[in-house]
Amino acid sequence: MLGKQVRLSRITSNGKMLCIPMDHGISIGPVKGLDTISDTIQQIQDGGATTFLAHKGILKSLKWVPEIGIILHVNGSTDIGLAPDRKMMVANVREAVKLGADAVSIHINIGGKEEPEMLTDLGYISEEADEFEVPLIAMMYPRGEGIDDPYDIDTVAHAARIGAELGADVVKTLYTGSVDSFKKVVNSCPVPVVIAGGSKANNDRDLLQLAKDVMASGAMGVTFGRNVFQHANPRVIVKGLSKVVLDDYSVDDALEESING
Repeated sequence: MLGKQVRLSRITSNGKMLCIPMDHGISIGPVKGLDTISDTIQQIQDGGATTFLAHKGILKSLKWVPEIGIILHVNGSTDIGLAPDRKMMVANVREAVKLGADAVSIHINIGGKEEPEMLTDLGYISEEADEFEVPLIAMMYPRGEGIDDPYDIDTVAHAARIGAELGADVVKTLYTGSVDSFKKVVNSCPVPVVIAGGSKANNDRDLLQLAKDVMASGAMGVTFGRNVFQHANPRVIVKGLSKVVLDDYSVDDALEESING
């Protein structure tokens, strides 16, 4: 799988990932940070992110060539529609290759009535990604009528395992709340795992501590969206995250380096 190895190296640093997903414009609109998305991408690149994630129209609109990895997101839905949890295919791997993307990602909700169609989409995009040697990141979220607790360890582990079983090269899922509990998710998934950013962090220290705990669990990295692109200074918070995730700094040292460095 030489092609996948080459492309994975473009979205990681020494096997670690610091991804800033910015696919939210479809679901929630041009909120702060996404209203000037080209500038935000520049800031997170300057801060030291290994990659960013966006929809095809954003990649087409850029007037400059990013120097970090590019991940094309291939499905979506809107919060104002009647089925916000049903992610519909809006792109494919061939488009990713044409746009110069290094990987593709797909969002799958497990536990709802729309699950069967989304699993079919995952199987299809996995085969297509293998054909073109493009890494596939599967966002596997417990979400729907069949889910009592989306952060339950067994439920999250099951969702992550489904992504691996159906061919994802990297699985993104929810953090279960502690290093020990998330280790169980990581250890039961045969491909690397990264976490979703979750709800708004109280402050920078809490966000960096979350990243530190995730890395201690054996995860490949973090994918933080709104906690970065809606931050008062995306470059500064990404710099702090890069020190924790990529360079194994302590939270205190990362905070000092990001502010004063």
